[in-house]
Amino acid sequence: MTDPSSLPTSGADRSTALSRPAPQLDSGPWLGANYWSRHGSLFMWRDYDDEVVREELQTLREHGANVTRSFLFWPDFHPEPDRIDEGFVERYRRFLRTSAEVGLPTIPTFLVGHMSGEDWDVPWREGRNLYTDGFMLGQQAFFIREIVHRIGAEPAVAGWLISNEFPIFAGPATPDEVRAWGLICTHAVRAGGSRLPVSLGDGAWTKETTGKDNGFRLRRQQDLVDFVGPHAYPMGDDQVRVHTAAAWACEMSHFGKPVVMEEFGVSAALCSERNAAHFYRQVLHHTLLAGATGWLAWNNTDFALESVDPYRHRPFELGFGITRSDGTPKPALTEIGAFRRILDEIDFENCTRADTDTSILIPSHLEEHPRVAVAERTAIAAVSHHAYLAAKAADLAPGLTRELDAPHRTALVLVPSNKLLTAPTFDLLLDWAREGSHVYLSWFAGASGSHRGAWWPPIEQLIGASHTLRYGLNEPVDPVVTWEFTEPLGDLKAGDELRFPVSGPPDARAMLPLDEAAADCVVLARDGRGRPALVRRDHGKGAVYLATYPVEFFGSVTPDAHRDDQVHRLYRALALRAGVRPLVTVDDPRVHVDGLVHASGQRYVWLVNVSGDTVTTHAEPGDAAVRLTDALDGRDLTEQIRLEPFGAVVARAVAR
Repeated sequence: MTDPSSLPTSGADRSTALSRPAPQLDSGPWLGANYWSRHGSLFMWRDYDDEVVREELQTLREHGANVTRSFLFWPDFHPEPDRIDEGFVERYRRFLRTSAEVGLPTIPTFLVGHMSGEDWDVPWREGRNLYTDGFMLGQQAFFIREIVHRIGAEPAVAGWLISNEFPIFAGPATPDEVRAWGLICTHAVRAGGSRLPVSLGDGAWTKETTGKDNGFRLRRQQDLVDFVGPHAYPMGDDQVRVHTAAAWACEMSHFGKPVVMEEFGVSAALCSERNAAHFYRQVLHHTLLAGATGWLAWNNTDFALESVDPYRHRPFELGFGITRSDGTPKPALTEIGAFRRILDEIDFENCTRADTDTSILIPSHLEEHPRVAVAERTAIAAVSHHAYLAAKAADLAPGLTRELDAPHRTALVLVPSNKLLTAPTFDLLLDWAREGSHVYLSWFAGASGSHRGAWWPPIEQLIGASHTLRYGLNEPVDPVVTWEFTEPLGDLKAGDELRFPVSGPPDARAMLPLDEAAADCVVLARDGRGRPALVRRDHGKGAVYLATYPVEFFGSVTPDAHRDDQVHRLYRALALRAGVRPLVTVDDPRVHVDGLVHASGQRYVWLVNVSGDTVTTHAEPGDAAVRLTDALDGRDLTEQIRLEPFGAVVARAVAR
């Protein structure tokens, strides 16, 4: 058999391959749950029941968990300034001893603070600002340092979290204030004598990930934290977007540190047990493929505490557990066990993400530049997520590259539904095309109505045509836009059609009319009114493509968009024209394909069914010398793969 390291990779020119981030924790992957005992929940330390705790931890351990995240309820542990309640510390020590005996270490969380929809303040705060008041900064540092000093040497401590969703508890602040708070709190951990990994517990809700500004910045945490921890509880109107929201949060959180999916889960009041299992399976596999190295479910158990706040007035919080209030496992916990078997089988801690030849450019306006409407920033995140999913459906395993961070040239560069790029980036894209890249942009009038239209420099150099826009007016579009191809592109033939339902606010329902009279470009597709919808201009070894419609934005705001979204067909055709050749392709957009590479060279291929249908399909290796076998049982999967609703299969790519 051929050495797996000699198997082909995707793409024709490996010099343009983009390495996708997936830094790992030194301890190996974390898999477990946020932990409150069903005996007492937030108030478990007031009446600690070690027998119940041991049973709960053993149940988690038996289902593959190797860590918990636990919480030092701040009002109990720090009842007045400059004093730690030693009784509560001793009960927590007992929990740590039991955790060590069960073999399930924990990540203590200090400033709690916000929990289950309610804020639980220390009674002596008296309205002082947690970011800027010197007394409160000192008390937070005191509490953290003293707790670490007391328990930091316990073998069951795996790491530390400063807070729980601090932006909710403390509110927004300036980036400088947040930076100072984070520095003081993380340095307090080190002052307490611990070198274990630490993070802020802020949920990774930052401007770089969402476009919304609460003062938190991942870029300004990198010298303070050892991992980043997204929290994801998505609401939406599209099943694929909801199931991949956590993965998207992970992708957007990569700034050099390991990414731990710190909180995710569903309440029984909002989701059936069967659908909760689907949600867990999808989140676990998609986030793994997005570079996560840890997973902590919210949370370990349901509660029978209906008369106790916060559950009295927020009863849906009673049902977030992966076990029931009688201690029996739910299907979601079974999914965690199945995921653990995959991690063990592939030796996950020695795997990295496969390189890619397809990149999505994230504009710097998401997080920088003055006087940009919040609607435009958040639209960048939504549009980029849609493009990411379309590229996944086309089997392209895309990577993200940020305009702010010396973006990397790939064979196929996607700049979806773009209103906002800095002027020098257009020169860079043109240079990339001359060097051999195929660069795709789609025009976007924007979501806010502010200076309606793309803020681009003159486009003639890019595509050899000028526009005929009228100031302050939208060029009208039909409720469903139809593109008919007049020239072949990849696997799209002349005469083929793509359809895109139009959605979004009136300001965004617009297209870019082009003047064809003196155009020096190829019209690849026209809309139903005969106007150019997709054009190409060759540059050097590559080409620039311009879509005159923001098809990714339309998809990002369309309910149930991914039932029949066709952006993936456009991306697949562009990829074929760019010479991008995935290791494996599946001719069914309901199946997303991606992969990891083991240090030995062994390649693993994920096939994830994002639909509620049973899918039977054929996976086509990019090279005839490759076949696929099931990573768990060795079955040959080359000819046919059956995927249960929302199911995932992991295959080895082996030489024939």
